[in-house]
This record gives sequence, structure tokens and C-alpha cells, in this order.
Amino acid sequence: MGMTRRLIQLFLGLALYGLSVGLMVRSDLGVNPWDVFHQGLSARTGLGLGTIIIIIGAAVLLLWIPLRQRPGIGTISNVFLIGIWTDISLWLIPPAGSLTMAWAMLFAGVFLNGVAGGAYIGAGLGPGPRDGLMTGLVKRTGRSVRFVRTCIELVVIATGWVMGGTLGLGTALYAIAIGPIVHLMLPIFTIADERESAEPELLIDPDCCPQPR
Repeated sequence: MGMTRRLIQLFLGLALYGLSVGLMVRSDLGVNPWDVFHQGLSARTGLGLGTIIIIIGAAVLLLWIPLRQRPGIGTISNVFLIGIWTDISLWLIPPAGSLTMAWAMLFAGVFLNGVAGGAYIGAGLGPGPRDGLMTGLVKRTGRSVRFVRTCIELVVIATGWVMGGTLGLGTALYAIAIGPIVHLMLPIFTIADERESAEPELLIDPDCCPQPR
């Protein structure tokens, strides 16, 4: 029963994450740092946003090999399901028809993203590929979580923006709000068992705002 609950929570969390991405994209007010990069690549290649998310997730996962990170069921599911649900949400959600609607979609997207992050991290079945890259680099370099995370996000934001990704107020709102929302949701969604010591590494540093991907 415990594993069944973990899997259900994981898959619902990843679906909700894809929905949150769709809402932020349709608001056209800015997306999270990695999605600025994904949007830029999508604009340059002509591939769908969800397809790009899957490709980049798989590529980042390969970087785990030299970093000696070990993926879990949640990691592999993350690579494929977020991209699939992102494309589904973009198909279902129309562009915002007004500025008021755009802001409503943005706030809803950021909040749901935090809920989704709390759900999938709390399932305890493995971090997302991008989170694993960050924690792996922290271990290998000895630098702080804040420093490594900031460096990675500055690189993906700058690269994505140059390629045509949407960088806006929504990006700043996400950076400010996502950490507190996720940490508010984690006590609700964390499934505790005898393996308490195996909590996701992202919880070690409260300054690490999880990027649940």
C-alpha cells in the first residue's frame, strides 16, 4: 500500500507540474529558468515544448554518470511525463485573453508548480534530473547549494533568452515564491517510513528552492 500511494502521488505530481508549465507559458509573462531554456530551444528547432523538455531531461540524466548519481523511479518518470503533460496542457489551455487573466494564470501556475514539487519530492522515489545535476555538482565541487543552483540557472536563463525564451516578471515571481511554496507543501506530502535517512537531498539546505524537474 505504501508504494502504491507513493506512485499515485508521484504521477499526480508530475501531471500537475506539466499543467503548471502550460499555465505559465500561456500567461506569456515569463516562465521558470529551465523553461526559458526549453522555450528557446523549441523556438530554434521547431520541436514542441514538451518534446524539448523530454530531450533535455534525458541529456541531463546522462550527466549523472560522471557525477555518480543514482536515478530512481521518480527520476525516469520525471524525464518523460512532465514533457507529455506539458504538451497536453498547452493543447487544452488557450492563451490568456487579457492581462488580468494572464496574471491569474501565472499565479495559478506558480502555486500549482510548488504543490507539484512538494508531491513528487514527498513521494521519495528519486529527484528530477535537473535537481540531481545540481546536488551532484554540489558534492563534486564542494560549493554551496545556493552557489551551484544560481550558476546553473543563470546559464540556462541567459542561453534560453538569447534563443527566444520568455523571460519576464513571471520568472522573477517564480524565483521568489517557489521555495516557500514547496517547503510549505513538503510536510503535507512527505511519506515517512523506516528509511527516514533517505529523504530527498534537496531538503538538506533550506536555501535550495527545489526545481522539481
